[in-house]
Amino acid sequence: MIKSIYNYKQFSPNLTTGGQPDENELHAIGRAGYEVVINLGLDGTEYSVQNEKEIIESYGIQYIHIPVSFEAPEVEKYWAFATFLKTVSYKKVFVHCAANKRVSIFMALFRVIEEGLPCRQAIEDILSIWEPSEVWENFMNELLRTTNKTVGNALNEVLRDAVRPWAI
Repeated sequence: MIKSIYNYKQFSPNLTTGGQPDENELHAIGRAGYEVVINLGLDGTEYSVQNEKEIIESYGIQYIHIPVSFEAPEVEKYWAFATFLKTVSYKKVFVHCAANKRVSIFMALFRVIEEGLPCRQAIEDILSIWEPSEVWENFMNELLRTTNKTVGNALNEVLRDAVRPWAI
């Protein structure tokens, strides 16, 4: 049931991401042994589940909501996410937003900044979900510059090679 969540992606046995789970999928998450759910989506939208927090907490799962605007992501929200994720890295965690787009960027940044993953690999993970808009490319580049990491031309190279092979 959990693997049916839109844009489901499992990074490890303890870390899974996806789009917005519906009520049945939230209950499946509760029964699957997750200890933490992090929601980067916004409340009160057509895709959100009104009683998500209550469903998740009814299973004894810690629920964290860090609402991230899709049109104007904030660096501070990334740092809140990264700080929290580091504190629960030993737990089984499910991270989601509406379509796993915000999450794919936040996870890629986390894996590059905190875990030393090569940018190219992180970008390939993002592209398995979506092709980031200019807003999100700028957001990524801004964060990576402030941490002395660099994407360089990795995004354009991966896009050219994997998504747009005709753009050589």
